[in-house]
Amino acid sequence: MLWQPSLPEIYLKMPPEELARHITIRRAELGDSLVILGHHYQTDEVIQHADYTGDSLKLSQIAARLSSERAADRQVKYVVFCGVHFMAETADMLTPDSVAVILPDLSAGCSMADMAQYEDTVQAWDTIHAALREQGWQGRITPITYVNSSAAIKAFVGAHGGACCTSSNALEVMRWAIGSSDKVLFLPDQHLGRNTAHKFGIDVARHSCVYDPRRARAGDEFGGATPRQLLDSRVILWAGHCSVHKLFRPEHCDQVREQDAKEGTKTTILVHPECCKEVVDKADLAGSTEFIIKTIREAPPGSRWAIGTEVHLVTRVAREAATGGGGRGVHVRILSDCQCLCTTMYRIDQPHLLWVLDNLAGKFDERAGTGKPGKVRVVNEIRVHPEVRKDALLAIDRMLSLSSQLPAAALATAD
Repeated sequence: MLWQPSLPEIYLKMPPEELARHITIRRAELGDSLVILGHHYQTDEVIQHADYTGDSLKLSQIAARLSSERAADRQVKYVVFCGVHFMAETADMLTPDSVAVILPDLSAGCSMADMAQYEDTVQAWDTIHAALREQGWQGRITPITYVNSSAAIKAFVGAHGGACCTSSNALEVMRWAIGSSDKVLFLPDQHLGRNTAHKFGIDVARHSCVYDPRRARAGDEFGGATPRQLLDSRVILWAGHCSVHKLFRPEHCDQVREQDAKEGTKTTILVHPECCKEVVDKADLAGSTEFIIKTIREAPPGSRWAIGTEVHLVTRVAREAATGGGGRGVHVRILSDCQCLCTTMYRIDQPHLLWVLDNLAGKFDERAGTGKPGKVRVVNEIRVHPEVRKDALLAIDRMLSLSSQLPAAALATAD
């Protein structure tokens, strides 16, 4: 997690409606030079200011497309990414150097992405290969990393012939990797990796294992696996997870079924594939954030749904489903009553957003009373080192070329 300096008190004491009003003013002042991107997990207070909403990769592609539209009267200079750190990194890699990608709060990280560190990955790669060679194995391992990972991990994967994936195209990337090698190392989310391998047709109970870098650092040479398990596995899973989706448990699915039986109703359970396999197996449907939104928007009038994903997204989808489309009356609830909140995403708020925009508009000193007004500052800019960017883009480019859903043209401006 990066260190975020404290904001001046004036931002913290301003009422929400005043913050919203001043953000709107700053957006108008900055005009076409500014694009604000809002991830689906953000609060409504933040989403109201977003020019575009979506999942992490969709938003990065939008940033790349907009920043390449260099009309005489429009040139995007600033992309404010209301998401978390790895998302801003991806946006920086997909946009030209002339565009500044800004993260309103540097402490908005991702616990899953942090579970795969570069040094641990290099050690695991070498250790796993050495264990396999000692058993006479001479095949090839292809690394895959979920887009929810740092630029350094994407670069490692790109340099070793692997690819990124999203939750919507993981199966396509897995099919490519298995077809071109003997084994896959999937990081950092073991649950997406396990669910995807199972969907592909791999017996994950027999032909997958988990490598845990924490156990390796504690002295367990193979991260909790055995050399035989590494040899028998077609997919080696990194011991990472999403702190939000880990909260959904199989018993939550059972409770929905029991309630349906008691009330004579039929609720469809729809979950994100970052949930553990036991939850996905009990659900009716599993899919990406975009899949969840699309499914509910197309749901039959009067249908009932229990969704296993982040609470802000579920609340927003539920509100739209209940009242939208001529009052379809689609009933949506979250799968668990626990507070399934992405706490790091929650760090992005209106005070930090206004602070960023005040600096871009040269109005920070005037508001904070710290000096002569008019000085434009780009604060919290996220920059990926050119060497890291080069290899990371190899992994992203392979993913885009493999996926029929994500056009390779999105990389046209990435160099």
